[in-house]
Amino acid sequence: MNSFEAYVLDRESAVHQDLQQKLQQIDLRLRTALEIRADQAAVGLLDLKEVRLAMIHPDRLEYAASVAKIGILLAYFQLHPEAATRLAPVTRRELGLMIKSSSNEMATRFSRELGLARIQRVLISFGFYDTHRGGGIWVGKHYGDNSERIGDPIGDNSHAATVRQLLRFYLLLEQGKLVSPQASAAMRDIFESPEIPHDEIKFIKGLQARGVTVRRKWGSWEDWLHDSAVVTGPDRHYILVALTHHTHGDEYLEQLAPAVDDLLR
Repeated sequence: MNSFEAYVLDRESAVHQDLQQKLQQIDLRLRTALEIRADQAAVGLLDLKEVRLAMIHPDRLEYAASVAKIGILLAYFQLHPEAATRLAPVTRRELGLMIKSSSNEMATRFSRELGLARIQRVLISFGFYDTHRGGGIWVGKHYGDNSERIGDPIGDNSHAATVRQLLRFYLLLEQGKLVSPQASAAMRDIFESPEIPHDEIKFIKGLQARGVTVRRKWGSWEDWLHDSAVVTGPDRHYILVALTHHTHGDEYLEQLAPAVDDLLR
């Protein structure tokens, strides 16, 4: 058995040809049925059990909607190192509402406290956004507030993401390499937040009754419809990311998740 603990995901990471072909077949089948063009969906899959990578349009910068809230979470723990071991229960719940329930109110509260420029400096320091390598994760606007906006240098998005950098975020989180092992564990706990129910849409809807646990961040705005998750179940452990820009994007996400889960079971 290979171990994902030492795996590095970067621009030179090679895809696993068999997994790549199967992911492309799933993507083509779903897009054809839903009349989604190739330039309207980007997908990434990292099988952590066998350390196999597959990606479709991994470096195409997309408007991220609420998926970019993971950047606020990372910045909070980077700028508050004491939170890794001494996080106040009320703050833990508020961060859980931001991540698991995608609360705009909580996201704006934390982004205002931290400052947009400081949040982005943290993301850049971890290599999650690089103007010379296609961009990545960008947080340039308070959610639900129009008073301040910093567009990303490549696409001028208020919030942005690429499949590659989202895969990399979750990989580092699983490896315990975001800020510190203790901070990574605390962030994983916030993603789980068992007292907060999942929004039963997108990946969650597709994975119902499959006996898996899911840590995820979804996003929706107009027809930008996305999901990103770490999925763990019997004999499988993987990261799945999909960014769509189509009115049928949610249907694509709902059908993609069980198709990939079947592939890896």
